[in-house]
Amino acid sequence: MSATATETTPGPNPEPKPRGGVLQRFLDGIEFLGNKLPHPATLFALLAALVVLLSALLSGLGVEAESPVDGEPVQVFNLLSAEGIEWMFTSAVENFITFAPLGVVLATMIGIGMAEQTGLIGVALRSFILSIPKFLVTFGIVFAGIMSSVASDAGYVVLPPLAAILFIALGRHPLAGIAAAFAGVSAGFSANLLLSATDVMLGELTIEAAATIDPAYADQMNLAMNYWFIIASTALLAVVGTLVSQFIVEPRLGAWSGEGVLKGEDRESLKITAVEKKGMIWAAVSLLVTLGLMLLLIVPENGVLRGEDGAVVQSPFMSSLVVVIIIAFFVPGLVYGIVTRSVRNDTDVVNHLSKTLAGMAMFLVLAFTAGQFIAYFNHSNLGLLVSVYGAGLLDSINLTGIPLVLAFMLFVAIVNLFVGSASAKWAMLAPIMVPIMMLQGISPEFTQAAYRVSDSATNILSPLMTYFAIVIAVAQKYDKRIGIGSLVAVMLPYSLAFMLAWALMTIIWMLTGLELGPNAPIYYEG
Repeated sequence: MSATATETTPGPNPEPKPRGGVLQRFLDGIEFLGNKLPHPATLFALLAALVVLLSALLSGLGVEAESPVDGEPVQVFNLLSAEGIEWMFTSAVENFITFAPLGVVLATMIGIGMAEQTGLIGVALRSFILSIPKFLVTFGIVFAGIMSSVASDAGYVVLPPLAAILFIALGRHPLAGIAAAFAGVSAGFSANLLLSATDVMLGELTIEAAATIDPAYADQMNLAMNYWFIIASTALLAVVGTLVSQFIVEPRLGAWSGEGVLKGEDRESLKITAVEKKGMIWAAVSLLVTLGLMLLLIVPENGVLRGEDGAVVQSPFMSSLVVVIIIAFFVPGLVYGIVTRSVRNDTDVVNHLSKTLAGMAMFLVLAFTAGQFIAYFNHSNLGLLVSVYGAGLLDSINLTGIPLVLAFMLFVAIVNLFVGSASAKWAMLAPIMVPIMMLQGISPEFTQAAYRVSDSATNILSPLMTYFAIVIAVAQKYDKRIGIGSLVAVMLPYSLAFMLAWALMTIIWMLTGLELGPNAPIYYEG
């Protein structure tokens, strides 16, 4: 049925009430414990302080381990010694500046921010959803959600309300549309057909962690290390998300029997205007021209961005993927802004970029404390000792191969319920888990891929995830009774299905030994 221009009126088939059983008590417990955790930036500061205290204690006890690289004994460096205190004071700024994701994330957001602030990403998502056949609407919403991760927040802002509107127009339950969009955007966050800031951010942390065990191996790694894996993940999750929506979530919710929920301006906002169409056309043309010019730098055998002997994988091109991403988003975003008049002069460009980077203020605070923690952890040699002793423990309990990978994925999935930031978690886990997995023969590239699976799949179950409250607010537009329990009850099938299917694909990938991306093996043989 078509939507009308009236306000929301809950129909006779409202969303299920929050349950008071085991699930609700479990969720209440997660919310209570999660709210007790400090902010991630504070958490890193506390962890840094803990490293300082542990370094003094373990140094005093004479704890040491044999280096897996050269066999030499490695002792704990006491950060509370005179030399250690001097180092902490003199290196604080350097620790911040050299925090691996800092520069690359801020630089990447310049390109993505231009495309987002001028409206190109939002209208592209809207155009995609509105252009697909009705029977593919669910698949299109999930797929668009997955793809929206290239623009970080844009998917959360645009897709859930748009999906609700489209579902109502088709006589389907709006919460089912919201759920499909939320599943795609959040649970599929680490899948995509394109490289994004996520690859850059996680990749830098992974490379830095790998260098503590094998610097030579780390030098050969690249930021596209999971590219083939995330492409395959995109197809898998789009299909799984569609099946869960159509055969589990929608039958449980039933058809929408409420009156229309759209205001006149909301309905008009769905349409792609002539100016927006013109802007997208010129943005597409500019993107093709830009990519064509980039190909001239890499396709010819004597291309200036090729490596030694014409290599592509180990080349300046692969080392400059951040710049490629910036240009690929910035140019179409700028062209779209010029055509649609959201960019009239250079001041508008600067204002758009300033607004984007202003939104990164929290990340800067996080980067400062995380940078200190990682530097302290490495400089004290605690990272190397934890890796050596951790590998020894795994050897003693014979936890290797697939059981080790599954245990790691389960651990990450649980941690993700309490710490929502992907970068914050990986900044904490990478210095420990990447070396441990390397010593067990698992490559850093595969460890990162396994992390991405578990980090994404349980996002939609955590009330502490940044945009969880926003999704609830969108859902409450259609039923005021929607709360944490009812939303999680709707999202739980997606989380379980994504986790099982994605974990199965990860294990199959491991068994086949296929590369995860360019020059990115499954196993480490250093």
